[in-house]
Amino acid sequence: MGLLTIGAFAKESRLSPKALRLYDELGLLIPARIDPINGYRLYEPGQLERARLVAWLRRAGMPLARIRTVCDLEPAAAAEELRAYWARVEAEHASRRDVVAFLVERLTGEGGSMFEVEVREVPERMLLIAKRSVTIDQLGGFTTEQVARFGNGLLPVLPGIGGAPFLVFHGEVDADSDGPVEWCRPIPAEQAGEIGRRFPDLQVRADPAHREAYVRLTAAQVDEAGSMRAIQALRDWAGEREFSGPPRQVFFADLTTAAADAPVSDLVGPF
Repeated sequence: MGLLTIGAFAKESRLSPKALRLYDELGLLIPARIDPINGYRLYEPGQLERARLVAWLRRAGMPLARIRTVCDLEPAAAAEELRAYWARVEAEHASRRDVVAFLVERLTGEGGSMFEVEVREVPERMLLIAKRSVTIDQLGGFTTEQVARFGNGLLPVLPGIGGAPFLVFHGEVDADSDGPVEWCRPIPAEQAGEIGRRFPDLQVRADPAHREAYVRLTAAQVDEAGSMRAIQALRDWAGEREFSGPPRQVFFADLTTAAADAPVSDLVGPF
């Protein structure tokens, strides 16, 4: 069999000519030859297997950029990549299911809060701060970046929960909104000047003494739905009172190694 026109190749692969033109532009499925006179795209029959794989992966909902990665791998590696992709899809669906369940609870008034709100005093302290505008998909990477940068003994550690790093959310963080967010690391006041000079790209600022209401989360609850439930519990507790600042999230344990039922984080409303 000789070269196939785009129409014939589309029929054999069950991909539309429009899709084939797009995949050519993206470098995903490049024609074997383009006629120099009329510009027609021509394909080899051997390209049908890749074309069918592209079509199947699109039916699975895989983004085009990731499809290109999968198609360029050996079969065993491609299968592993596909498993990893689907594991992420299932995790995202589970998270959305939990968000929908929370919203149904709020709309129907069914179900009470699973969180208990507690209050604590926080003394004045100095903070080393990194600020960035991030969406929900970028938030984990931003936090991990800061932990990796300062988790190697570069900074002195303050004792207790008052020394745990935390995030400050100055705006909504979701797929469309990007905060901004501050990552804050408490540091000793007597060393604040010297630490600030060592990290000129970061801000050093005082955090005044205050009281804060907080809800404690386990590792299994540190997700979008868990955070929404915790923040709503704080709002319900506050009632007519206004918090004195934006919500915070304190991290006092390693989420990557903690058991699902282990406490790892506090959602906080300062007042």
